[in-house]
Amino acid sequence: QVQLVESGGGSVQAGGSLRLSCAAFGYIYSTDCMAWFRQAPGKEREGVAAIDTDGSTTYTDSAKGRFTISKDNAKNTLYLQMNSLKPEDTAMYYCAIPIPRFCGTVVARGYNRWGQGTQVTVSS
Repeated sequence: QVQLVESGGGSVQAGGSLRLSCAAFGYIYSTDCMAWFRQAPGKEREGVAAIDTDGSTTYTDSAKGRFTISKDNAKNTLYLQMNSLKPEDTAMYYCAIPIPRFCGTVVARGYNRWGQGTQVTVSS
């Protein structure tokens, strides 16, 4: 049974930073590919960033230049460093593992293992 556990969310003022973590537990064939998504109230879940098997990364426009995705393979832990946070970044943030052919993408329908989420609230 795979379990993904996010942590690190919280409330910050605009311009602040947060570092999210996602620890993977249980049998996992491969955690080489993982990604971060977010969902604000009343909105669809959207991709934020993904990391591929070779360590290459993909960011959506809203995350480029401000967020950094990284992974510690030895710890089976995924990170998202978020800087220069804006009120529009307020959302529940989820980590996820994809169906293999969606590795490196930020297409939500391609991910079938999800954590429970961690809340990020950015005030102006």
